Amino acid sequence: MAPVEIGRLAGVSTRLRSALYMPGANERALEKARELPADALILDLEDAVAPDAKAQARERVCEAARSGAYGQRTVTIRVNAIGTEWHDADLAAAGAAGPDAILVPKVGSAGDVLDVEAALVRAGAPDRTRIWTMLETPAAVLQAAEIAGACARLSVLVVGTNDLLKELFAEATPGRESLQTSLALCLLGARTAGKAILDGVYNDVRDTEGFEVECLQGRRLGFDGKTLIHPGQIEICNRVFSPSEQEVAQARRVIEAFEAADGAGVVTLDGRMIENLHVESAKRVLSLAQPST
Repeated sequence: MAPVEIGRLAGVSTRLRSALYMPGANERALEKARELPADALILDLEDAVAPDAKAQARERVCEAARSGAYGQRTVTIRVNAIGTEWHDADLAAAGAAGPDAILVPKVGSAGDVLDVEAALVRAGAPDRTRIWTMLETPAAVLQAAEIAGACARLSVLVVGTNDLLKELFAEATPGRESLQTSLALCLLGARTAGKAILDGVYNDVRDTEGFEVECLQGRRLGFDGKTLIHPGQIEICNRVFSPSEQEVAQARRVIEAFEAADGAGVVTLDGRMIENLHVESAKRVLSLAQPST
């Protein structure tokens, strides 16, 4: 299986366990984000910003992205959706600011991604600036593989579970029964194209137990991490999406047993068959356990 590309940049974390939305109109929040242990920050120009504050927030967010004040965190700007009156100006300004990535809501096709890519080229965005796309409509879910494979610059898919529930006329329930098919299709699309994928947000910031359960579900399904709406969710998210000490120890045992077999295609460890695919999974566990660089 090809390695998942999440747009590794010099000095930027390759882990995307936690991606925290930060309101672009709130200068204090943008400053506080410099100290938060999230792997990624999504400086938001869309939902978190009122229409009459869009222009000022755009300037503030682009200045923050250029500042270099966020250390090893992956800095992403979420622009307003395709078709809105702010979208083109957002793309032009964000592209010129050169963040690690630009998150585009309401992407519905591979053509949308190519239009975004062309706009970033016109804006002079550096090659290192990646495209992240939100899958939050039935059309996007059904075209997840085409969207994910639209261009090399696209590196991450983000599932917009709140909008998706609305579009499906579905109910939000514990266990997300109504979203299982959509989550699976988005994951299949991402992995088909070798791209990373982030789970949607959990809305009740007071329900830490429910949030942890949903993080565990997302990890078990195969997500690389989760998008967050509150700093209090970061610690749980980072812990759940990181391998445990037991998982790391077992991964080392798998690799050591296979290497000790000196070229044998299959070995046995604790009564279980181990072959090359298990070794590859073990190596991924060890890579995820490494500190961000």
